[in-house]
Amino acid sequence: MLKIKTGILLVSIFSSVSLFAQKKESVKNYITQYKDIAVEEMKRTGVPAAITLAQGIHESGVGQSKLALIANNHFGIKCKTNWTGETITHTDDAHNECFRKYTSANESYIDHSNFLKNGQRYASLFSLAPTDYVGWANGLKQAGYATNPKYAPVLIKLIEDYNLQEYTMFALGKENLNTSTALTPMPDSNFTNNINDDASKNALLQINSPVYPTGTFKINETKVVMMKRGESYLSMAHQYNIDLYKLFEINDMEAAEVSSRDQLLYLQRKRTKGKNKFYTVQVGESLHDIAQAEAIRLNSLMELNWLETGMQPAPGETLSLQEKSKSIPKLVLKTNYSLEPHIISKATH
Repeated sequence: MLKIKTGILLVSIFSSVSLFAQKKESVKNYITQYKDIAVEEMKRTGVPAAITLAQGIHESGVGQSKLALIANNHFGIKCKTNWTGETITHTDDAHNECFRKYTSANESYIDHSNFLKNGQRYASLFSLAPTDYVGWANGLKQAGYATNPKYAPVLIKLIEDYNLQEYTMFALGKENLNTSTALTPMPDSNFTNNINDDASKNALLQINSPVYPTGTFKINETKVVMMKRGESYLSMAHQYNIDLYKLFEINDMEAAEVSSRDQLLYLQRKRTKGKNKFYTVQVGESLHDIAQAEAIRLNSLMELNWLETGMQPAPGETLSLQEKSKSIPKLVLKTNYSLEPHIISKATH
């Protein structure tokens, strides 16, 4: 009898392990199938790709729920009064509720982004940094996206278990995916040694330029807005009720009339330390670009990494954002160009 029970127990254990492995493989396949659209939607609307993928995995049962299979509805979005497309009835919180029906899963992903971007109850989410997946997950639950009390922890666990944050970082231009999941190749790092004309510099910056939400949002707990090329600094100062001289000061810039490219413009003084511990220098980035991307003061970034005016860390080097680095990073030997002519090398405060 003991042998029989032991045999049954072993079969049960092996079955559980097998089911777990199958589920894990299904999730990976789902990610592979929908990562591209999640990244594209983040670039279009600002909804973090990690959040989108985690919601899709959970809401659609890894693409195997009734709504996903019959209606291509991967996010459980109900009809609401403004929906004019096809519908399907499905019992969820109540009997035979009306849900949206799509012609493809991609259409479902696009509508999901629009649903969050245009929904008043989700407006506060877009003031969060796109990398703050914990804040987004909790914010979705608090805004009433789902009734499950464990909804936020479920999303957070999926993001961390399957490293979904890499897709958010990729959409922001801060990380390359491995070769099996790469979406867009990055330029050769040797290219930086041969950049001599403005067109090449602008093209390279455009490749690496992340897409941020519209309006004000926060990076490293610092309020910021995306300024478009050609916009007037004076008009931005008036719009956000900031003295013009202070606007230049907190952004480590010298005075100018208009912005020469799309860029982050901080409305508050940046921090002396970054939210992240380290930052890997990307192709074509100046120290000012990094300081702006991480919401850290330029002079603090330089001091933490033993850098002086005119020094340019080489692509691939790791910079410290919180503690004094143990050594100076490898430098580009000859910097014969400036990525932003009006940048000053050190803050004046």
